[in-house]
Amino acid sequence: MEIYLSNAGQEPIYAQITRQIKQQILSGQLRAGEPLPSIRLLAKELRISVITTKRAYEELEADGFIVTQAGRGSFVAAQSPALLREEHLKTMESCLQNAVDAARLGGISCEEACETLRLLWEG
Repeated sequence: MEIYLSNAGQEPIYAQITRQIKQQILSGQLRAGEPLPSIRLLAKELRISVITTKRAYEELEADGFIVTQAGRGSFVAAQSPALLREEHLKTMESCLQNAVDAARLGGISCEEACETLRLLWEG
């Protein structure tokens, strides 16, 4: 499992970990039942606080992406199709908001933006 951290941005370290693990689960890089590194091991590998990795794992568990079993560790949870769809919708909405902002800034009409989306969709 590869995780890259940046101190340059404004995103907190725990949020970077959470986001990247979610992306790896959604993309299929991490599969249901696959074990995650222990909180201590991940903290050591990333050279960060155990508290930071604990917070990331707690958020992932609260969001239904991982399950933690006492004495055994944390594992990728089986993903429901509804949860996967919702996560993809959130990602799409964020990307589309960026596209809308860029279009407005560039004076591009809604019709032109919709046509561009249609062309991209059709490949």
